[in-house]
Amino acid sequence: MAQPPGWYPERPGSSLSRWWDGTRWTEYTRQAIWAAPAEESVDGGQDTIRRQLREAGVRPRPRGGGTLFTEPVLVVNQMVDHLANDYLVFDQHGGRLGSVVQVRQSFLHLATRQLYSRGVFLTHHLEVRDAASLPLLLMTRPRTLGRSRVMVRRPYGTEVGEIVQENLIGRIRFSFLVGGQRVGGIEAEESAAWNFSIVDHTGGEVARITKAWEGLLTEVFSTADNYVVQLHRPLPDPLASLVIGSAITIDIALEQVKKMYR
Repeated sequence: MAQPPGWYPERPGSSLSRWWDGTRWTEYTRQAIWAAPAEESVDGGQDTIRRQLREAGVRPRPRGGGTLFTEPVLVVNQMVDHLANDYLVFDQHGGRLGSVVQVRQSFLHLATRQLYSRGVFLTHHLEVRDAASLPLLLMTRPRTLGRSRVMVRRPYGTEVGEIVQENLIGRIRFSFLVGGQRVGGIEAEESAAWNFSIVDHTGGEVARITKAWEGLLTEVFSTADNYVVQLHRPLPDPLASLVIGSAITIDIALEQVKKMYR
């Protein structure tokens, strides 16, 4: 029986994995990068998660498969006091599912972000990682002064699609594009952009994103934002991968820019 495509250790116990495409070993590898415990940067305890779900108006759902791609509820919390856009992702019970880490930052990017908060306009490279800190998706938002465009790829280079902002005024909308064809999108439900509907190619809602209210002081004096993603049903790829990248896209395209002008 042929070995299915996937990431396999270079040798037993190795943290380096190589991509097997079903017929041969490719040149694509990924290294496990063990992150600091979640508690050092974000409280992912059950009480915190329950509060965020309550503030977002989300009721607990039956457990999923325990991964970013199989859980029906994802809680995305931005890590505070970080020079990068780093996030931790939990399930609805406070279990760590993965993280999103900003990578490949230049000295200019770091200095600009620290001194002027203008780093939000520069190119962003982010890795979506699983609970073992192995990359699942790569997201790139090229530099922009207007509408954002986020390119999503697999760690081994294959393109998944794009998340493209359509407008700057009013209720913000994004399109999911795969091979130039629209397969769905994100639609803000109000101009304040707190609640978002995620739709498929038919316009039917398949998921929702709600920005969790963290209190007036946090909202005013911190750039850290938290989001709850609800999936109404299991989704096929590439739509599933684009939905996973949606909360991060909303944050770097909208929230970080808004807070820069406060």
